[in-house]
Amino acid sequence: MRNVAIVGAGMTPFAEHFTLGIKDLLPMAFSECAASIDKGLDKSDLQAAWFGAMGTPDGFPSGILADTLGLADIPVTRIENSCATGHDAVRNALFGIASGAFDVAVVVGADKLRESASKDMLWEWEAMARDMAWDYPLGLVAPAGFALHVRRYLHESPATREHMAMVAVKNHLHGVNNPKACKRFEITIEEALNAPTIVTPFSAYDCAPQSDGAAALVLAAEDVVERYTDRPVWIRGVGLGLDSVMHQHKRDMTSFPATVRAAKQAFSMAGMTPSDVDVAEVHDFFTGIELISYEDLGFADRFEGFKLIESGATGIGGSIPVNPSGGLIAKGHPPGATGVAQCVELFEQLRGDAVNQVDGARIGLAHNVGGPTAVAAVTILEGPNV
Repeated sequence: MRNVAIVGAGMTPFAEHFTLGIKDLLPMAFSECAASIDKGLDKSDLQAAWFGAMGTPDGFPSGILADTLGLADIPVTRIENSCATGHDAVRNALFGIASGAFDVAVVVGADKLRESASKDMLWEWEAMARDMAWDYPLGLVAPAGFALHVRRYLHESPATREHMAMVAVKNHLHGVNNPKACKRFEITIEEALNAPTIVTPFSAYDCAPQSDGAAALVLAAEDVVERYTDRPVWIRGVGLGLDSVMHQHKRDMTSFPATVRAAKQAFSMAGMTPSDVDVAEVHDFFTGIELISYEDLGFADRFEGFKLIESGATGIGGSIPVNPSGGLIAKGHPPGATGVAQCVELFEQLRGDAVNQVDGARIGLAHNVGGPTAVAAVTILEGPNV
């Protein structure tokens, strides 16, 4: 297998883009991505495309991408894998290039969640994808499903709702300086704790907002990287893990086995360990997920994730900064775009160009979990040797 690098990255703001359709957002993200390529990009260099999208209201996803970006002459593959969609698109493009089938490819993720009512979106995406529908009419939508895990985690571990509030405060603080984030304001622990309850133990500030947006990456094989940049960001490891979708089949509600499996695969492929990671973008669809993921990813021992947030280790300037972009909580979460956007943030971090720059960042990790807990993806990136 050949080594593969990201040579360009870009994204739209994540927001309520009521005046923009998916056909507007895709070229916006791609244009910024192309502009970030140091030595330029001729669109004719692109040999394949992967499109991560949970749902596109404007029609057939692959055709939309080909039409809006003018890529009708190359194969376009649509990927859908719950909240791991973006990372799975990157993973498939990586394998396509590493195998020698292609030299240069584009990965795009996009979604328009604000175009659909939550009840319709959840029924179509979740119940149909699971081939079973008994739980959603009873109210076990994503917030309730994750709440089952986090309530049990709070019961068995020393973590508290105050630690969840600290995650919300941290990620909102990180989002203030990010022009692509949809929630650019600070909050206090008291505001987080006293916000309206969505489902116990989540208040409004524990939950990521539905949003619209797109993100894009250009990937190139090591043989041709120098045509595009002298500062490539290498994809060192990818992992995709699965778990049961049925809560009653889970032996332990305080961990996400899909994340553990995905992380194990990615670290093994990269030849690295969690201690090598300098900066991470971690799935914080709900604050409690970030706490649990500290442990599942290997950043903290079992039931000791709260120590990282309590000590400030996961803030900018800490030993393992997590979600310097603001995370899903502050940046937003259009599922098809989220994993790609995490790689956009790490691309900038590892090249020293990020808004909330982590000093000396060399290794970055990105992570999503979804389904709501049936699938997880991890991508490990390494910065340029300059």
